Amino acid sequence: MKYLEDFVAGANAIIWSDVLIYFLLAVGIYFSTRMRFFQVRMFKSMIRLMFTGTKSKAGISSFQALAVSLSGRVGTGNIAGVATAIFIGGPGAVFWMWLVAFLGAGSAFVESTLGQIYKRNEKGQYRGGPAFYIEQGMRNKKVGRIYAIVFAVATIMATGLFLPGVQANSIASAVNNAFDLNHAWTGVILVVLLGLIIFGGIKTIARVAEYVVPFMAVVYVLVAIVVVFINYAQIPAIISLIFSSAFGAHATFGGIAGAMISIGVKRGVYSNEAGQGTGPHPAAAAEVSHPVDQGLVQAFSVYIDTLFVCSATAFMILSTGMYNVKGPGDELIVDHGVYYMQDGVKHVDGSAMYTQAAVDKAFSGQEVFDINYRGVGSYMVAVTLFFFAFTTLMAYYYIAETNVAYLTYKRGGPLLMLLLKAGMLAAVYMGCVRTAKLAWDLGDLGVGLMAWLNVIAILILQKPVLDAMKNYEVQKKQNLDPVFDPKALGIKNADFWEFEYRKAPEKEA
Repeated sequence: MKYLEDFVAGANAIIWSDVLIYFLLAVGIYFSTRMRFFQVRMFKSMIRLMFTGTKSKAGISSFQALAVSLSGRVGTGNIAGVATAIFIGGPGAVFWMWLVAFLGAGSAFVESTLGQIYKRNEKGQYRGGPAFYIEQGMRNKKVGRIYAIVFAVATIMATGLFLPGVQANSIASAVNNAFDLNHAWTGVILVVLLGLIIFGGIKTIARVAEYVVPFMAVVYVLVAIVVVFINYAQIPAIISLIFSSAFGAHATFGGIAGAMISIGVKRGVYSNEAGQGTGPHPAAAAEVSHPVDQGLVQAFSVYIDTLFVCSATAFMILSTGMYNVKGPGDELIVDHGVYYMQDGVKHVDGSAMYTQAAVDKAFSGQEVFDINYRGVGSYMVAVTLFFFAFTTLMAYYYIAETNVAYLTYKRGGPLLMLLLKAGMLAAVYMGCVRTAKLAWDLGDLGVGLMAWLNVIAILILQKPVLDAMKNYEVQKKQNLDPVFDPKALGIKNADFWEFEYRKAPEKEA
């Protein structure tokens, strides 16, 4: 196991170098400025479009696609990931997560719109994603095909094998902290529940996500508001701390400014997944009349993930002081005594325990952390994290399944689909019983690989999106309900829109 951990850590050091971190920021800035900061200009349209549109036999509604996308975005990164960011980068890391969300909305829009432009109808079901638009959008078809296959394989490995371990591990840790349930038993329960859902396909996944994700997100944010209200006197100081430490102006955190930016960007990307290539998969499954409609909806999902849910976690942790911060070495420059135990080892590096301790302190009035105390926070965070991470597992399966479908197009693939289900369920169980560090490192490896491949692709393929955006805005100014016609825009290989969309898919009730 030690050799595996060392190998994964070495691979992450290369993939998640400063080059990728600043590249992601630069791409976000580029797309935001190129589209005149549509995140602000079209904010009202984002909200309105979430609740419009219909389902069809082949596609799901815009809101269902948003819910499935949020299933992938809103997960353990919103609770345990924020805690880890504060542990490594201090309070200032929260600012960099916010910045990545705002700029990342541009990348999310581009990739999701591309997913819609180049989607296809496979056996009565809409499919799309980076592998699809890379192959169809590249001018050199041979290069595009090879590139798309590499992305599909990397995505299957990441979402089918690597990332599920992170979600499962966080669920097991939170449940163990709250209910003392053995990690192995949590693994068995997760495998059974997840197996029942993923065998039902995208329709089942969308129906579950449509109800569970919004409900749990609203409940979680409401609890956060209560916790922050209890500690309202701390809010001005917390906001000042976040901004002052973000730029190295705070004496305590000046020595970790580099780590602060790095972990803030990394956890921001990990949480909201903008540019990573996961969002286009459910986006492509939506039934809309113009690709930009769903691109705007998916861009707003980044705000929901980071500006709402991640901020809720951050303010609960910081307002109650239930966190530690690591210095340039292994020493703690902020030590509030919060930790968790796993396999007899004491861990001070965050996880869901920070959030559980924050809620417990707010409702119990305890000033000192007590690992043996079980209160409202322990149970609430365990249940919330279970649903957040569980729905993320559903989204991961759908993403992996879509890429298997891409690789086996017109050649069947039932056996590979069955192997994918078995492999992912095994990964979920293993994630529950292995160390949190290895789970996170494997997840980072998967995210990094997908991010590199997808961000380069959307930079190459940006023209169809920019043309579609201009066309959309022209139609809106004419008070029309925008309808996409790729042929009129000179966009090639958008076969669904050119040959199938006009057939008017049969709507569902």
